[in-house]
Amino acid sequence: MGVSVSNKELSVPEIECGGSFQVKLSLVAEPDIMSHPTDMVLILDRSGSMAGSPLANLKSGARKFIDIIAESTGGAADGQIGGGSRIGIVSFADTAVQNTQLITSVADLKAAVNGLSAGGSTNHADAFTKAVQLFDPASTHAKVMIMFTDGVTTAGGDPAPIATAAKAAGIVIYCIGLSGRGGLDVQALNDWASDPDSAYVSITPDDAELENLFEDLAKNISKPGATHIVIDEKVLPCFRITSLDTPDVGTASIVDATSLQWKIEALGVSKSEGAALTFTVQHVGPCSGATEVNESLTYQDQENNDVDFPSPKITVHCEEEVMPEPCPTPVDLHIGSCQDTVELDAGLLTLESQGRILQLDVTLRSVCPHKRVALAVILSEVDDHGDEYKRGMKTLTVPAHNGPGCRNVTVRCIKFVLPEDTDEGRTVDTLCGTRHLRARLIANYIDTDFQCCTLHG
Repeated sequence: MGVSVSNKELSVPEIECGGSFQVKLSLVAEPDIMSHPTDMVLILDRSGSMAGSPLANLKSGARKFIDIIAESTGGAADGQIGGGSRIGIVSFADTAVQNTQLITSVADLKAAVNGLSAGGSTNHADAFTKAVQLFDPASTHAKVMIMFTDGVTTAGGDPAPIATAAKAAGIVIYCIGLSGRGGLDVQALNDWASDPDSAYVSITPDDAELENLFEDLAKNISKPGATHIVIDEKVLPCFRITSLDTPDVGTASIVDATSLQWKIEALGVSKSEGAALTFTVQHVGPCSGATEVNESLTYQDQENNDVDFPSPKITVHCEEEVMPEPCPTPVDLHIGSCQDTVELDAGLLTLESQGRILQLDVTLRSVCPHKRVALAVILSEVDDHGDEYKRGMKTLTVPAHNGPGCRNVTVRCIKFVLPEDTDEGRTVDTLCGTRHLRARLIANYIDTDFQCCTLHG
């Protein structure tokens, strides 16, 4: 079957600037289906919430799964599943039905899928029970169940003990979930599926993706296991790998601050087998916002399995910056390669007086999300006797940020014009003379949930 699942997931979707998170790589490999016949049961949800396009796309996915298994086992030409492997269909709503036994007829399997109609509640426990009953405990065939559902259990008992007993009996369980309608219990699928969860559970919010999920699973089930696996992970320079857990299969080592290597001698050669590696990554800058973690992630093995890992992004929340005042618009000009001089009409500019421009930056600490801030900057000039003279005041509205927690917000480029003719209390000798200034800053939230008490008569 080859590598049937390859996954990469992050422990959290977002971090603060300089924060850490964990990355988990997962693999599942399966034996060669031609030399290791496999009994597979498709457990298909036909409850009322599947009505319409979800059920139609589920049927397309199941038919594609059947076709790929038939082709990979050499039986497609005569319309049969070959190599000793078999497929069974179980569907469920209020109760579960064994729509077929474990059979090899492609036509009969597709007819059972095409005959499904949506309606009723969701009984996962009966679905698992009916699926387990299709397997012959005395058979040496590999045993696989693929549970598809789009909702939580609303009828019957607790399915978890039945799934646990099935796994203990050597049955491999994959779970495919449709989450687009908001009723899916992802943790339940993780509990039912074989371990690691990230390798045996696939979730999509779009029912149009169901055919692709079933197709990918069938293709990987039909490939041989993997040997001499080498995985090289390199994170982007704005991250660094700080620690590495011992993988449950194989060996792993940190190559340098941004690279690691995971080696597995053999996986899934004689039975379905999963492997996972977890490592910790820290943000060291300067990237921020939605950022991919890895610069590259490569896989190779002796069987030349085609393995692609997803590349999830993490959102890095660094200090917010606000630029309340735009800089003057520049005038572009060009000097040719053989020109010694150039004339430029820069337009009209009024020279009001000699002076200087003071540009201030200020950082507001621990600004809570979804709250605007009113900021005032009061500027004065101090003479040699300590007397102060007003030079200006600015009030600004700092926009609210939408980060997950309080953070620093930097307001940049607050500009004050300081003419040289404002000479109260000082002697002006030259433009380059030293000037002593004093800035006072006041800030408060604009948005609050405060309400005055009301009088009750």
